[in-house]
Amino acid sequence: MNIESIRDYCLSLPATSEYFPFDETTLAFRVADKIFAMIDLDDTEWFVLKCDPDYAVELRELHAEISPAWHMNKKHWNQLNLYGSLPDTLIQSLIRHSYDLVVKKLPKKTKEIIIQASSK
Repeated sequence: MNIESIRDYCLSLPATSEYFPFDETTLAFRVADKIFAMIDLDDTEWFVLKCDPDYAVELRELHAEISPAWHMNKKHWNQLNLYGSLPDTLIQSLIRHSYDLVVKKLPKKTKEIIIQASSK
């Protein structure tokens, strides 16, 4: 996947927005003000996603293109090498997994708003 298709997919998820929380090149995608994905626009080789800790270890063992995210909590964040051979379907699945993890931790009322927005 390239950065444009990643951006389109992330923004297609309910209640998702994008912003630059750290500097003018680190693009983050968030749901209800919680980040679920990030990419540096100056170096689009690496894409960072939140991940269930057990699943993160499994993915790292199965795919050379997936490793602990640099400068992040390595238990909960993976980085994907987009210049590798990861299939687009896997990348989309991991984006959705990251998004779902963040939504799962949101307050009940916020989750209900997101669900209502996505059903429209």
